[in-house]
Amino acid sequence: MYPFIFRTVFARMDAERAHHLVVPVIRLLGVRPFAAIVRAVTKPDPSLRTEALGLVFDSPFGVAAGFDKNVRMTAGLHALGFGHVEVGTVTAIAQDGNPKPRLFRLVADRALVNRMGFNNDGAAAVAARLVAARRRHPRAVIGVNIGKSRVVDVADATEDYLVSARLLAPLADYLVVNVSSPNTPGLRGLQAVETLRPLLSAVRAAAGTTPLLVKIAPDLPDDEVEAVSRLAVDLDLAGLIATNTTISRDGLVSDPARIEAAGVGGLSGAPLKGRSLEVLRIVRAAVPAEFCVIAAGGVETAADVRERLDAGATLVQGYSAFIYRGPLWARQINRGLAASR
Repeated sequence: MYPFIFRTVFARMDAERAHHLVVPVIRLLGVRPFAAIVRAVTKPDPSLRTEALGLVFDSPFGVAAGFDKNVRMTAGLHALGFGHVEVGTVTAIAQDGNPKPRLFRLVADRALVNRMGFNNDGAAAVAARLVAARRRHPRAVIGVNIGKSRVVDVADATEDYLVSARLLAPLADYLVVNVSSPNTPGLRGLQAVETLRPLLSAVRAAAGTTPLLVKIAPDLPDDEVEAVSRLAVDLDLAGLIATNTTISRDGLVSDPARIEAAGVGGLSGAPLKGRSLEVLRIVRAAVPAEFCVIAAGGVETAADVRERLDAGATLVQGYSAFIYRGPLWARQINRGLAASR
């Protein structure tokens, strides 16, 4: 049913508009009595229970940052069977993001191109919603992904991140420093070890007991992936997320005119699978066994998630395939994982 709805309805719409249309539906699924009804159908098998970051996850499979930027859908996504929801990216200062259109589908590649530009309501507003979400749905695992405000100079990035960390870390199950989005000018330059070390050190101190992770780009050379991985361990971070979106357009099969029309931005979805898996293996080889590594990028099926877990991922996240596979995607993943055990 969903593939037909996607082809005849959503695929004909602007991608961002389609996303906004499903937000109220997912929010409704998180409200009683709908949440209990949906959860009865989607609840992960007990065998998928995973312990990481000092937390208990119903499933190792969760939603990557970007889908729920402002803590609007956490309860509904939990009801749909996701083991955790990473919200954001959140910035200290509320911002509208880049001009529209800024989200594009490459259907032939099962991919998305986005240049959203961290559109979000700001750390203070998100903090207030997290308080409410915790009160209403205490069992949902919610991570918070933070980034640099666009109006803040890169030289002042640390103080900007600290504003968000101080507001959000006490309310988050875990906190992620995003230095790898291609859609904020100068941001990826912060991945260089010499600039990343003081930033992560400062945010680590501000996060207190909340587990802190860093999210890296798939476009980093292998030696830099290793260097950032070693840095994360050296700074006593709780983990690392591999990976964010890519600026590469290699290997795409979509019409070149469509790719050109989509323009610049981060590519996510199936084409990212190979490189994100490579980066995962590099990271895992560079960090201790107990270090949490969250794999993201190109995950579509239970077999993809199993491959990431077998390659050393502690947890796995997805986003783009949700658009193509529909609301029962997490249930499909979880059932496939349980059957493969």
